Amino acid sequence: MKKIKNAIPNTITCLNLFSGCIACVMAFEARYESALLFIFLSAVFDFFDGLAARVLQAYSPLGKDLDSLADTVSFGVAPSLIVFSALDEMNYPSHLSFAEPYFPYAAFLISIFSALRLAKFNNDTRQTTSFIGLPTPANALFWAAFVVGMQDCLHASYFHPCCMLILIGLSAWILVSEIPMFSLKFKSISWRKNKVSGIFLLGCLPLLAFLGISGFAAVIVWYVILSLITRKNTENHS
Repeated sequence: MKKIKNAIPNTITCLNLFSGCIACVMAFEARYESALLFIFLSAVFDFFDGLAARVLQAYSPLGKDLDSLADTVSFGVAPSLIVFSALDEMNYPSHLSFAEPYFPYAAFLISIFSALRLAKFNNDTRQTTSFIGLPTPANALFWAAFVVGMQDCLHASYFHPCCMLILIGLSAWILVSEIPMFSLKFKSISWRKNKVSGIFLLGCLPLLAFLGISGFAAVIVWYVILSLITRKNTENHS
């Protein structure tokens, strides 16, 4: 019975990895909507494997390592491949034609800094009730939703590829930054204790209603902005 109990969180983590692998295939095939769906599924499994481990008291070094490896694929490699494919399809101005074959490889900075973020999280005792730096699932969802929602814009001649490079650099930095970010875990029904999370969720509704799929990318930007606004409060509770 104990072996079965301990295997449940790891099985859910493997489902996270499986979904992440499918997201990678979808990205290779430029099926961005499907890639977004499987990254979202990975995020769901990532939430429930931790929940299952806490409820069942089934913690193990194996589970911790497996979780990081799965997250590296689902929230590091998968979004990198989405951005790689998007950069590969973009229209490059004539003065950048020499760099066109190489620009897409900048997307793998997302994988590198996601791996650094996960390693940092595993060894940072400050991140028990909140986060420091953008969580990798949030970053992955941003990129997948951004590429899906902005496909027409990305293919337009007026959208410069360097804009994507700037976004990649910003994304890489914020993953490993020292910016404290609040957790969405509700530990009580008290509004005072969950005010930041409540304000965040209320702000998400109009973004998703008016922006559609692009709204998911906007939600992540909103999360970062609100974390910056409530930075002192988050530091006091971490």
